[in-house]
Amino acid sequence: MQSLTASYLVGMTETTLPASTGTMLADRALLRVAGDDPRGFLQGLITQDVATLDAAAPRWAGLLTPQGKALFDFLLWADDTAILVDCEASAAEALAKRLSMYRLRRAITIEPVAGVVHWSRESGQGVADPRLADLGHRWLGEPAEPTDGWHAHRLSLGVTEGQRELGTDQTLWLEANARELNGVSFTKGCYTGQENTARMHHRAKVNRRLVVAPLAEPGERTRATYPDLGLMVELRRVEALGDAHVPAWLATALATPEPV
Repeated sequence: MQSLTASYLVGMTETTLPASTGTMLADRALLRVAGDDPRGFLQGLITQDVATLDAAAPRWAGLLTPQGKALFDFLLWADDTAILVDCEASAAEALAKRLSMYRLRRAITIEPVAGVVHWSRESGQGVADPRLADLGHRWLGEPAEPTDGWHAHRLSLGVTEGQRELGTDQTLWLEANARELNGVSFTKGCYTGQENTARMHHRAKVNRRLVVAPLAEPGERTRATYPDLGLMVELRRVEALGDAHVPAWLATALATPEPV
């Protein structure tokens, strides 16, 4: 595993690093994609535009099946000529193996990095979460005390992530609200799953949405339950959202006519 260096403190300086503890997201890990044009390598695979990725502005992206269903979701950070992948710790090894399948003879390395992901609800440190500003700020750095409150805060805003909630090869990327949460570029060109994703965006209505709802008896549409928070994540039809939490960003999307 590579060691953390100053270059990994994306969007940060020594004077802005927080002195307080309780900011580390212990369930996140970092992979470093480097070598022969890592931007070009990822550009043809994932949902976001990697060519224009800026060090001070990470992006949320997905690696999809050819049918446009989510396999992995993650945040991308620019690190000089390399790309850092901020992903679920439990899925990091599987993600690295999946990406490695596409290398063929290309001189690309995909390796874990010894840094960690930090989060704070307050501004003034790190950069705003690219999905939704209300999620708070993230930065990369050395290990510290784990934070609490991230999952409750994220779910209170109706934002879903990870294989537990999105599933693996179960949820179409736009059903995971990727369009509304800045998880897809419709101008970057081809990537795995692009055809179906673009078709849904331009022609077809997104009939189902991943939503957060009060905890109830799990059913076929249930993806994850959080008894300690009294919440669950379900994939529901948009005309039958029921008691689901509909935050402002989702309400706007549901009230906006689909692209034609």
